[in-house]
Amino acid sequence: MEFHARRGCASRKDGPSVYRETEACRSETVATIARVAITRAHLVYAAGIAGGALATALSTHVRVPLPFTPVPVTLQTMVVLLCGAILGAGGGALSQIAFLVLGTAGIATFAGGSLLGVTGGYLIGFVLAAALVGAVARRTDSVLAVGATMLGASLLILGLGAAWLAQVNGLSAGQALMVGVVPFLAGDAVKAAGALGAWRVGRLAWRGIAGDSQRDD
Repeated sequence: MEFHARRGCASRKDGPSVYRETEACRSETVATIARVAITRAHLVYAAGIAGGALATALSTHVRVPLPFTPVPVTLQTMVVLLCGAILGAGGGALSQIAFLVLGTAGIATFAGGSLLGVTGGYLIGFVLAAALVGAVARRTDSVLAVGATMLGASLLILGLGAAWLAQVNGLSAGQALMVGVVPFLAGDAVKAAGALGAWRVGRLAWRGIAGDSQRDD
């Protein structure tokens, strides 16, 4: 039986080609994995996802009903876009999935009453929109690029919401556009501008807290 040094740990050779780590080496390996598995950045990232879900839930209560559509005006779109821009594609999407889980469990409230209610398409759009904005914001700090993506993501939410309304309420495409898209265009443009401004102000602070460059390039 021969002893060899391998990656700072003692190993022993039993037979022609089989190496087994000593107990001390295994203990050191486990300790190292435990130290690197959960870092401060991971904890801050998880807190950001939870905070995004909570902010989306709270923004549901800032609600203005409209007499000509079953879908109320809320601040959710602005929060969704900001979550994506700050947390990135994965974190932004996860924050919205967490919100959907909270709403389905009855902990949070959906503007349409339930995930399968009249606002179901918009809710699904939240996840995709946050991922889209996050993917772009991870790659560039260009205000023009991120702002344009936020506008496109808002249209994505509205388009999915209108398609859902058409199916749930038996509306034609034209009717769905008139009750599910047109009434919200101006307001969503303002909310996208608000999310863009908040991102410009908060992005560096978040990166400093999370220890994340927020860039993939």
